Amino acid sequence: MNFLSHFYFDRDTTNCYHVLGTVLPDLLKNADKNIILHPEKLRHTDNEVNSIIAGWNKHLDVDRYFHSSDFFTTRSHQLKKLLAPALIGSPVKPFFLGHIALELIIDNLLLTTDKISVAQFYDHLDGCQDDKIKSFLTFAGLEDTAVFFKFYEGFKKSQYLHTYAETHQIAYALKRICMRVWKNPFTPEQEVIMDEILSNYREEMLNDFMHIFEEIDAKLTAGN
Repeated sequence: MNFLSHFYFDRDTTNCYHVLGTVLPDLLKNADKNIILHPEKLRHTDNEVNSIIAGWNKHLDVDRYFHSSDFFTTRSHQLKKLLAPALIGSPVKPFFLGHIALELIIDNLLLTTDKISVAQFYDHLDGCQDDKIKSFLTFAGLEDTAVFFKFYEGFKKSQYLHTYAETHQIAYALKRICMRVWKNPFTPEQEVIMDEILSNYREEMLNDFMHIFEEIDAKLTAGN
């Protein structure tokens, strides 16, 4: 799941460090795909660092339940088939695009149906002190934290997750993600076709997308 979908499960918490932990695995991946940390079983003397670890573990649980669900298997496959004709000549694989597109559509639906607040999400991140985050990162084994903090400050400053509320920005967000791997993933014509496909599929998902959140929430509750 993407940033805002992870935030949904802890939208009512007052602990900013826990919220940060729920999205930190993806933040680190975006900062540098070579960063690999496994703090899952660590315990620290600092409560805030332990809150980040708890959030991190929550992230892993949510992703595991999501990716093993019938919802993910069915929906990502449908998107793969719909997007495949638009990707002829593109280096991007339909399966990869179907997976990412599904997560972006879900984030868009959370925002446009007022299930979460992006401003509240960023407020949580702004409430976390950098020295606490650095303590977590070094405790988890990351020696050079500069690359992460450079990305993290840009992530908070740009607040680009607000654009996910605009349905026609989904194709653009997909392009941004793909450009981390490929310089020119899509032609302008392909982007137009993808935008129409994604907008139509979003409408199809509108009435039942919350079922996956209810399913994961039940599994999280049963696991506690």
